Amino acid sequence: MTILAVFRSRAQTLEYLSALKADGVPAQAVNTPKEAGVGCGISAKFEEAFFPRARACLAKRRYTSFSGFMRVNGGKMGYL
Repeated sequence: MTILAVFRSRAQTLEYLSALKADGVPAQAVNTPKEAGVGCGISAKFEEAFFPRARACLAKRRYTSFSGFMRVNGGKMGYL
């Protein structure tokens, strides 16, 4: 399954993506789905196997615009 890290700030999304990659998490920027209810436009996407590392990476930094993690399973999405 896929996980999206949803932010309200494009700049913080891109900063988080850089931090993920520096921590060895393969991630990419994707369009934020409208179901997220956030207007930023981009989210960080990575595979669920990397979720513990991605969560730890988030905890190391202060991201004031972080909205939450969403699990994408087929066509269904939901916040974790």
